[in-house]
Order: sequence, then structure tokens, then C-alpha cells
Amino acid sequence: MRHSLVVVKCGGNADVDAEAVCRDVADLIRSGVEIVLVHGGSAEIERLAEQLDVPQRTHTSPDGVSTRRTDERTLEVLTLALAGSVKPKLLQTLARFGVRAVGMTGLDGQLLRARRKRAQRAVVDGRTVIVRDNLSGALESVDETLLRDLLDRHLLPVVSPPAITEDGEVLNVDADRVAAAIAAALNADVLVLLTGAPGVQSDPDDDSTVLPLCEIAPEGSPASWARGGMAMKLIAAREALHGGVAHVMVADGRAAQPVRRALTSWGTRVVLRQVARAA
Repeated sequence: MRHSLVVVKCGGNADVDAEAVCRDVADLIRSGVEIVLVHGGSAEIERLAEQLDVPQRTHTSPDGVSTRRTDERTLEVLTLALAGSVKPKLLQTLARFGVRAVGMTGLDGQLLRARRKRAQRAVVDGRTVIVRDNLSGALESVDETLLRDLLDRHLLPVVSPPAITEDGEVLNVDADRVAAAIAAALNADVLVLLTGAPGVQSDPDDDSTVLPLCEIAPEGSPASWARGGMAMKLIAAREALHGGVAHVMVADGRAAQPVRRALTSWGTRVVLRQVARAA
């Protein structure tokens, strides 16, 4: 494989084999591939929230995309879970495989800058309401020079939410979209989104319906059959493609050599649907 830059998102689903991901990343780095590893941690966030008795809620937007409702206590749990539990375990595993990695959240060096979503629409009990107290944000920028400095020193950046605003407010941001933004900022050759499914499925409950190629609209809502986290992955994929990333793969994070398999087209390649122009 030629030397290239790959951004890998290791899903927070408990089914994703983080050790297999780390082993595969280590092998690819030794072969000359530059990698940035982005991670979530939904399973650990849920576990820690239950342990600390912090209720968890989700928002569903009118177009069917679900996101975590982030109040102050949930933001504290999220930061503790990602920076204090998931990330150190990934760094420890990578070290066992001989990789020198640097763990970062979006706060470190103000790597990820975001703006607060002051008002969001959500569907609650069948009604669309406006939510104004959610501590989540939309990514505005990535400090790619910070990541490039680490890569040039042959260090592996391991990145996760949260992000920070211009005036220092800490916000939750979606990890798939973080990976997409980093891939675009670094002009990555490939974005790999690893998940607890074999790829994008036309029927989320049937593994045999994996799509080798998934065409998504250049704008608007995801396909109606894309639910929950997969809908957000398709949004992230679209943002990466609009940002100039040539290849986006959604692939199985439960398999052996999950990244290498994704780079050889195991899973689903996501592309933008070509819109015919009027004559």
C-alpha cells in the first residue's frame, strides 16, 4: 500500500474490538501509513452515567437524527468517560503494540473549535419543540497544524470530544463529525468510520442487507432507513466528501484487521449522489 494519510474513527459501541483496531493501526503505521485515530465512547458514557446516577436522554431532530442531550452533568460524565477511561485504555493498548501516541480532546491546544447551538429543534412526544439549554455545538475549525506537527514527529494523535468555543465554553460535539472535519482539514486520502455493524445496511436489523456502495444526497436529511448512529455517520461522511476527502468507508469494527479490511473495500463506500443539472 502506498504511503497515505488515513483518519480512523473507532466507534464507542461496546461491540467494536478496540484492541483489534489498535493492532491494525500499529501494523499500518509500521508500513508507512500516517493515521489519526478519533474515538467516541457511548458504551462507557452510559456505564459511567448509570454508576453516577446521571440520567441520559437523547434528542431526535425532525429529520430523525438522534443525538445525546448534554446538560452540565452529562458533559462532565462525557469528558470523564472519554478523557479519563476510553482514551487511556487506547493509549495503553497502542503502547503494547509499539505505537507512540498522544491523547487529546478538542480542548488541548484548542484543537477543536465549535460554536454553541443556542436553539435546537427536537421531537418530544410527537411535537417539535425548541431546546435552548443543550451544551452541544457545531464544529467550526480544526487546528490541523497541531496534528501535522505530531504526525511529523511520528506520533499518533488520538482525538476525542469535547470541543471549545472562542470564549472558552466547553461543548459536546459528535465524534463521527470530528473525524470528518479532521479528515477534511488534513486532506486525508481516506476516512474510515468503524462501527458495530458490517457497514451501511438498507435494513438496520438485517446484516445481509449491507450496501457495498451507498449514495447520499449532497444535502438534506439522511435516507429514512438510516437510524440513530448510522444516520449521523452518513452526515459525517457527506461532510468529509464535501471537504475534499476522496474515499469514505463505513466498516465493521468487530472484525480482525478492521482498518486494513476497510481500506480494501470491505464494508460500505459512501459517495455523493450526482445531481443532474437542468439543460
